[in-house]
Amino acid sequence: MSDPGRQARPLRVGLNLVFLGERAGGAGRYAGELPGALLAAEPDTQVHVFVSRDVPAAVREAPWAQRVEWVTLPVRLSGPPMHVPAQFAALPVLARARGLQVLHSPANTGPAITPGVASVVSLLDLIWLHRAQEWEPSAHVQRRMGMLVRHCLRHVDRVFAISRTAAEDFVSTLGVARERIDVTPLGVSPPATAPSDERELRDRLDLGDARILLCVAQKRPYKNLHTLVHALPGLPDDVVLVLPGSPTEYERELRELAVRLGVAERVRLPGWLSDGDLEGLYALSSAFVLPSLIEGFGIPVLEAMMRGVPVACASVSALSEVAGDAALLFDPLSQEEITHAARRLFEDRDLARLLIARGHERVREFTWERTGVASLAGYRRAIARRRHAGWTLTR
Repeated sequence: MSDPGRQARPLRVGLNLVFLGERAGGAGRYAGELPGALLAAEPDTQVHVFVSRDVPAAVREAPWAQRVEWVTLPVRLSGPPMHVPAQFAALPVLARARGLQVLHSPANTGPAITPGVASVVSLLDLIWLHRAQEWEPSAHVQRRMGMLVRHCLRHVDRVFAISRTAAEDFVSTLGVARERIDVTPLGVSPPATAPSDERELRDRLDLGDARILLCVAQKRPYKNLHTLVHALPGLPDDVVLVLPGSPTEYERELRELAVRLGVAERVRLPGWLSDGDLEGLYALSSAFVLPSLIEGFGIPVLEAMMRGVPVACASVSALSEVAGDAALLFDPLSQEEITHAARRLFEDRDLARLLIARGHERVREFTWERTGVASLAGYRRAIARRRHAGWTLTR
């Protein structure tokens, strides 16, 4: 039997992006790049994009936007979470009515029972299970997430993992059969937005002429950001730590820690930044350090490398898989190792130049077109599995 992943017949694909809002984080980046990734891999693919009324305007203006079919569900992301039941109730019907062959939900959960249409769900990570209280304090939300994920795993035709590390976690923790999983690594793109003016950004964020230590991560305890605050006393006096992102309770703890350590004047915690401001911060930064305890992938590591910032990151989870030899790796439970790694990025310029050069090479291995190729191969396996199981697929 031929490998279904090698067939080249154009597919009719539905993408469940109903969850996609202005602040969807890494899952939003993946979702926003996926339609273009599929079309870059196989330009004849018919892509139908299902969204809510709150889909960001930038998504509708993406380079691929004129090449897909848009379907806007009459739901909003604000208020009661009606977009969740809408996905499960409406999308299977809409997908079949449109003659789609596969429906892909790229953000952990989505319709898995889809008569006449193969179903795929990307399970991004198990942070919601391994670090449940830090991911979401509400026990109700934790239980609902677990129920939805397990429902999907029982019924979906294929499971996508965004790293080999995540795939193995699904096998060992949830008992998913490895042969049901496709690994579809994410990609990184050149900046689409010009950076904000350096002087204006420095003035607005009160950075003065400081050298910048940057970490782009959600302000949640499993991101381990307090270790970067602890590292500041061991770094040169002109280094300021910048941690952008939406405010959380953990941010309050970071501020209090900075005061106790006497480094409050060297910590900046801006809220959610525009793409231009974030590009500006990357351009200003002398070092990027990500000390997370768990990651399903780690796009910010690649984004920093692409922008010529030397990187250090935790050696755990998928981060070492993504970073390869282009970053300094450290034990995220060792404050000494974290401080030492950050200090080396600032003090050893030969090392910084070496890591920058390796970073530019590393990002060439992570393209969105590669994501598209792997995804299309997975879709064909899902379709083949559904046909083998005796289901009647839309033709």
